[in-house]
Amino acid sequence: MDSFGRLVVAKTLRDELGIEGPTDLELTASDGRLELTVADVPARVEERDGFPVLVADRPMRPMSTAAVC
Repeated sequence: MDSFGRLVVAKTLRDELGIEGPTDLELTASDGRLELTVADVPARVEERDGFPVLVADRPMRPMSTAAVC
């Protein structure tokens, strides 16, 4: 942790967790530990061409096929 209170997550852990670029994280305390989780993305369901589609309420980077599978 630096003097500004920022934490650095090692690249190997970011890669393992699929965290890329600027990412919102939630930090909680549990049993004397800090727990980081990727923040939920506010989204809504819209109907497109007769099918329900989940649409994020803010811009997001496109996901690769490898990230989804």
